[in-house]
Amino acid sequence: MLLAIDIGNTNFTFGVFDQEELKFTFRQTTSVRTSNEFGEGIVEGLHRHGVDEGDIHDVIISSVVPMVMYSFESAIRKYFHKDPYVVGRETKSGIKIACANPKQVGADRIVDSVAGYTLYGGPIIVVDFGTATTYDVVTEDGTFMAGVICPGIKISAKALWSMAAQLPEIEIRMPDTILAKDTVTSMQAGLMFGTIGQVEYIIRKIKEEAGLQDAKVVATGGLGRTISANCKEIDCYDGSLTLQGIRLIYERTKEQEKR
Repeated sequence: MLLAIDIGNTNFTFGVFDQEELKFTFRQTTSVRTSNEFGEGIVEGLHRHGVDEGDIHDVIISSVVPMVMYSFESAIRKYFHKDPYVVGRETKSGIKIACANPKQVGADRIVDSVAGYTLYGGPIIVVDFGTATTYDVVTEDGTFMAGVICPGIKISAKALWSMAAQLPEIEIRMPDTILAKDTVTSMQAGLMFGTIGQVEYIIRKIKEEAGLQDAKVVATGGLGRTISANCKEIDCYDGSLTLQGIRLIYERTKEQEKR
């Protein structure tokens, strides 16, 4: 089995694959820990699903949090006795990056683009509702041509209640109507309908300026399912897209090693 790990600013997401099948996932909150704390947490998560660490034949990591990587990679070596593959700037992903500075394109956006293009074809726009909301544009020939980064919904919500003294911390959810009649629902309406409006406008603008009116739009991450269900510009939601991208890069890397 393959252990694919997406290290984001909010969560570590672990996915266990048997060939192409994603068997299960689990999460941990992102924080700096010792290698033993990381290792014990991963092993515990596997055991909860009936998988032993000895069943894992390889580990691959995509990370946007450099400060945890030394301890985390040490944990993989200590508890799994393997050197993990790490998605990085030199990884041969199969996606061409046509940006002014390709090294600034994060690993999360690379794996999203690989998964979107491989699984759904191009041209494609991948919208990832993570800590930040990202829009990645991949052309028909597999070129990452552009991207947009916005504050994520939770960042916007936190800014709202932490910087406005009389606004409370709220549950982020879709209200029944935008015609809110109390403070909590007013905040929920602003956050959710505001995000939907932003998403629809940005997607239309990307298609217009890139000349990609027929681009498929796939969403993933966090509140993406809720936004997708209420956004006419998004064609489908794929909650496992990022982990699938990590798996696809692993398979491509293994194939190149055989050559």
